[in-house]
Amino acid sequence: MNLLKALLTVLAMWRTAFCKQAAFTRAKELAFACLCASGRKTITSMAIFLGRSHKLPIADYKFYSDYKWNVEDLFNPILGLASQYIESEYVSFAADDTKIHKTGKRIPYAGWQADPLGPKFQTNLVWALRYLQMSVLLPLYAASGKVPARSIPVRFIAAPSLKKPGKKGTEADWQSYKTLSKKHNLSTIFVEETKKLREAMDATDLAKKTMVMACDGSFCNKTCLAIDDPKIVVVARCRKDAKLCLPSTNRRKVYDDRKFTPEAIRQDTDISWITKSFFYGGQWREIKYKEKENVLWKNGTKRKRLRLIVLAPLPYVRGGKRHYRDPAYLLTTGLKIPIEVLIQSYLDRWQIEYNHRDEKSILGVGEAQVWNKVSVIKQPAFHVAIYSALLMANVIAYNDQEHPDFGERPKWRKKPKRNTCRALVGLLRGCLLEGPETISEIGLTIPMISAILRQAA
Repeated sequence: MNLLKALLTVLAMWRTAFCKQAAFTRAKELAFACLCASGRKTITSMAIFLGRSHKLPIADYKFYSDYKWNVEDLFNPILGLASQYIESEYVSFAADDTKIHKTGKRIPYAGWQADPLGPKFQTNLVWALRYLQMSVLLPLYAASGKVPARSIPVRFIAAPSLKKPGKKGTEADWQSYKTLSKKHNLSTIFVEETKKLREAMDATDLAKKTMVMACDGSFCNKTCLAIDDPKIVVVARCRKDAKLCLPSTNRRKVYDDRKFTPEAIRQDTDISWITKSFFYGGQWREIKYKEKENVLWKNGTKRKRLRLIVLAPLPYVRGGKRHYRDPAYLLTTGLKIPIEVLIQSYLDRWQIEYNHRDEKSILGVGEAQVWNKVSVIKQPAFHVAIYSALLMANVIAYNDQEHPDFGERPKWRKKPKRNTCRALVGLLRGCLLEGPETISEIGLTIPMISAILRQAA
């Protein structure tokens, strides 16, 4: 099975998400346009890529605004396929928010956001849309021992901030804003979507497995760590100066008077370092860590018991000199889960950053100019779902490893540790050209075929 047939196999599972066959056919056509078109991925440019330059792309716009289909119905089949590659009783997920730059001031849900790429000494602002992405982490290194984990998106949710009343707002408006902002923010959206994802897991072969959600520091708060579901475990990076303590030995008190910080635990010589092997940076490495159990966070999760994990700085060589990365401090709700699972999940969390890079830089997620409120939510999510289907097809066809289908590698290029997104898109274009006799068998429509042929020409 090559990449094209594997991708069509994944897309065939989307049929139940659409009421009509015509809508499903248009979804497949737009899927190939999102992956194979060059230039900016606007609705109009993708319609031209599909050979519809002689008529207005109204139907393509209405596919996102008027058609009745749910984004979750596109991601859930991919989650079911991913369950075949997870043998452990724990399933690791990564969650992170991402921002898509915009210029139009009338785009729904767009607003001023802090620029994550700005310098540390100056907070810059960008006009953007904010989305929350959740990806399942496939531990492919468990079988091969050399292929890094692959992060496959399973959720892409719009997470806009509430609009402030402004200078002309009354005191009642500001009071209402403060009340609503506590009920509708990134943390509450994260908790709600995590629970929905857990329900989707229960409908697949992952029902008996425990979810381990790895997050960065923005999700280390009382809202996100307060999830009480025993089948959901959250592990998040915390501040090094967080005020923690142990339970008090006095029955009349809850918190012990002696406070400590994660940084103090790292520097405490009475607590010895433990060294174990973890997969990180493309190979197995020896990583040192410390652990503190039954920790209380008075200003955060109150009486809920947590677990503190401190990772020692990792060494690396650059320019012939030895450097060290910053230490990591983790708080988790998993008190009984093996610590190796929690640390490995956090180390694999970085794979979601590669998702963000591929989605924006290579596939052009968010470049479509849409102003309908429904389209602003569904169009980027549909684009990410196609990217997720491509990654899943890569795992099915090649197990994310180098294959002769990709052609001969140039001598100057190092052997890749896994298949890149650019290589997958290039191979997808070439699959049709090398086997035109399979056109009728794999169910491609005339616009999809002519579009790829024109792109290759």
